[in-house]
This record gives sequence, C-alpha cells and structure tokens, in this order.
Amino acid sequence: MDGLTINEAAETTGWSPRMLRYIERSGLIEPRRSPAGYRLYGAGELQRLRTLRELLAEHDMSLGDVGFALRQQREPALQQAVEAWLQTTPRRPEDVPAGDWLRWEQTKHERLLAAIT
Repeated sequence: MDGLTINEAAETTGWSPRMLRYIERSGLIEPRRSPAGYRLYGAGELQRLRTLRELLAEHDMSLGDVGFALRQQREPALQQAVEAWLQTTPRRPEDVPAGDWLRWEQTKHERLLAAIT
C-alpha cells in the first residue's frame, strides 16, 4: 500500500481521525481511496496537513476560516457578495427618524427571527 490509513495519518500528523474527516468534508484535502474505499494519505496529503496546521497557528485562524476562504475562491458570487457587504456603509432609511433608527432595526431583527423559529 502506498499511503497511510486514516488512523496512521492521524498518528503521524497529530490530527484526530475525526478532524481528518472534517478537513476532508470541508474540501481542504482529498485523500485517495483504496479499492475497498479506505482513505489513503500520501506524502502530498501529509504535507498539506502539516502546512495547514502552520497556517492556522501563524494567522490565528480556524479550519472554518480556511474552509470559507476556499468556498469564496470557488464561488465568485459569494466573494462578490462578501466584498459588497464589507464596502457598504450602514445608512438609516429615509423614512425612519434618527431617534427611532435603533428601535426600528431591533424590531426588524425580532420579526426576522420570529419568522424562522
């Protein structure tokens, strides 16, 4: 066999088998599969796991952060939506008096939450 099983890879890398599965589901790594369907981690996957750990530590990031960055890279519409949101300045609706804006936003949020629960 020219690869490590998930348990061997976990032992080698310090990631738990559960975390390796999560990393795979997030699309951050894709180990090959044996004819029987077992995950096989080669040198390339081990390197990606090591450098992923270094990236997280160096930039104080979570796996979710890296997964979201990957998703933005793969989904241009998502990237555009996030960029637009970051560039938008909050503005009070013209028909809402300045003194009522906070309560207006609070009521809007409460209605939205009530609609989804």
